[in-house]
Order: sequence, then structure tokens, then C-alpha cells
Amino acid sequence: MKFRSTVGQAPMVGFCEALLQGIAPDGGLYVPEKFPSVDLTDFAGASTPAQVGAIMLAPFARGSELEASLPVICQEAFSFPIPLKSIPSDAGPLHVLELFHGPTAAFKDVGARFLAACFERLNGSERLPLMILVATSGDTGGAVAAAFHGRANTRVVVLFPKGLVSGRQEKQLCCWGDNVLSLRVNGNFDDCQRMVKQAFADAKFNQAVRLSSANSINLGRLLPQAVYYACASLNYWRATGEKLNFVIPTGNLGNGQACVWAKTMGFPIGKIVFATNENRPIPDYLETGNWAPGASVATLASAMDVGNPSNMERLRDLLPDVGKMRAAVSAYPVSDEDIRRQISRDEVARGETWCPHTATAAHVYDGFSETEKAQSWALVATAHPAKFETIVEPLVGHPVEIPDALARLLDLPTHVSDIEPVLEALIDAVK
Repeated sequence: MKFRSTVGQAPMVGFCEALLQGIAPDGGLYVPEKFPSVDLTDFAGASTPAQVGAIMLAPFARGSELEASLPVICQEAFSFPIPLKSIPSDAGPLHVLELFHGPTAAFKDVGARFLAACFERLNGSERLPLMILVATSGDTGGAVAAAFHGRANTRVVVLFPKGLVSGRQEKQLCCWGDNVLSLRVNGNFDDCQRMVKQAFADAKFNQAVRLSSANSINLGRLLPQAVYYACASLNYWRATGEKLNFVIPTGNLGNGQACVWAKTMGFPIGKIVFATNENRPIPDYLETGNWAPGASVATLASAMDVGNPSNMERLRDLLPDVGKMRAAVSAYPVSDEDIRRQISRDEVARGETWCPHTATAAHVYDGFSETEKAQSWALVATAHPAKFETIVEPLVGHPVEIPDALARLLDLPTHVSDIEPVLEALIDAVK
């Protein structure tokens, strides 16, 4: 399979080239030249994410250097539980897809581990060391750092906005050292993302280092995230004969885009609903038809504080007509006050302790009509609430138990440097 740039001014490349480059030379994002159509009978006997992923992703890697390794790569990436759990509902069937059981307690672990496993096999010691630049609004950087920490011939540079991630998230970003450089940027997430894009566009810098990205702008992050939507919907369809609808918290739109891609391939997915925070470019576009990204707004759901979602470029490439996009997805903004109320209410009503991001999905679902709620829904839980204890614990009235994997990271020493939000500061820090 070949992959093309959304800008359309760069040559098409194979699977491995798309992963290693991260961003196309023309500044666009790589997308499949054509999505494969799945035959669900091909998945007979496949029920785990690793098994489904090996079959689902095979067409994308076919003919590449990674084709033979794909089943083992999927076993490495999907090495922790991703349960679809039923939760109480007075209406129709309601579930939560828990994506936070990985080493950094967030859904980003899936894509980051897949990408790291791929890069390790492609990045031989005879090649120039690979430098991975990653901008993060919270969870991405920690997952990427964990996945790549200690891997040979690779250096990770994590940029995150000063004062705009939770304390425990920041600890996860800064506890590594060794081949991980953590940079605290005096700006917001959009500044971090802009600096990464500028670094890729800087010819002189690119002559000195071999760059790649591990944000969801990298194809290798999105494709494995599509697997858990495929697996959950496939198993639910087998058990009930019904399509599963999803409410997905989204910021940079990678997780939401992954679900759209899984549905595009033919998996039994019904409605796709995006829950955003007070950063509204996606719901505003669906309402008005005008794409008007802006500066990011700080909210309680900090990992979703993205004013210019990168993956909207991929979604608009797939669905260039706003009418078709409205038919395929919907999006609703959620305020901080709504997040607070939802966390407090569902602790009692559903017996669930949500992180602020997952709370946006629950709030959107609760706003559905009774007819809509009669269908089968899954709320996507993107992070463990223990990562946001200063927000969650006062609202639920008790301490949130810390997962063992997260507790181990919190005990490590901190390694971080502060920089200004300009490309020159990034280059100097890297040097």
C-alpha cells in the first residue's frame, strides 16, 4: 500500500517511509491512498486487540519491511487489557471502553508502543540516530517517553506547556532522563505543536538530525488506535448483532479520527460523536461550515486543550464536503462546570470515577434523547482519574487509588529544562 500527503505536493511513500518521516515533505499528513475494505469473516477466531490488529493492519504493511513482524508488534503494543465494560443505565445498553490500563494510564500508550516497536525494527545502529519530536498537551508525551525510553539509537524530545498539564502528568513527562529530553515551554500547546512543525520545515536543522514525530500526526499512532474500535465493535456485534456507537473525548482529533478510519474500513460501528471541551473549532465547523481554528483555551480537560487540531486535516481530506462530514460525525462542546457536575454525579449515579476528559463523553451522552439512548453506546475512557487528582478528588470526596504502573513513575527523579516558545530555543536545547 502507498500513502499520500493531504497537501498533495509530495511523492507517495510506503508504510515504513510514512512512519519514519512522520510528516510529508510538503507539510501534509500521510493518509492511505485507498482504505482497504474488510471482510468480517476474515476475523473468525480473532477476539483480542492483538489478534484483530494483526489482521486489520496487514494490508497497510503489506510489502513493507515490517510485514512479517506485524503480529509480534501487535502483541507488544496491545499487551494490557482494553475492556468494554457495561455500566448502569436507565435507557439502552451503555458501556465504557477503558483505554487507561497501559503503563502511563492513558489511551496514548497503544499508539506509542506500536510506533516504538516499529521504529526499533527500522532504526538499525548503522543509521544516523533518530530524533523523535513530540508536542503534548498532557498524555502523549508521557506515553511516547515510556515507549521509547532506553531504546537504542533513538532520542525523544518532549515539549509541553508550562503550568497547563496536571502535576502527575508533568511528572510522567519529566521522570525519564537518558535518551529522553523533556522541555517545559513558556506557552501553550499550540506553541509546542508549532515549534515541532517548524523544526520539520527547517532545512538546516534537518541536515544535522534525522527527525520523526510520535504525535497523532504520525500514521503509526493512528492506525493502532483504530484497532481498539475495530475489536470492541466486532466483539459487540458478534454478541448482540448490533452496531456499537461511540462518544469519544477529543482534542487533536487523533483518537476520533482512528474511529472514523475503522468505520470507513467496514467494521460494525454506528454513530461517532466527538466530545470536546471549551476549545470549539470542531463543533463550530460542523455547525457553520467555516473552519476557524484559534488559540487554545485552558480547561479542566487539559489534554484536549487544542485550538487547531492537526487531524482535522485528515478528516477534511476524507470528508471534504461539510454536509458529508455532518452525516458521518457530530461534536458537542462541554464546559468546565459541566465537567465538574458530571464527575460528582456519576460517582454516585453510575459508581464511576471519571477523569475530566472521560467526563465530557458522559456529559454528551446524558444530553441525548431517549430514542438515541435506546441504542447501544460506549463512552471512551481516555485516562485514569488518578492523573487528575487535584480536580477529581475534591469532587468525589475521597482519594483516587493510583495504579501501580503510575505510582512507579511518580517515585522517579525529575529531569526538565525550561525554554521559550520559539524554534531557536528548541534547537539550542537539543544541541
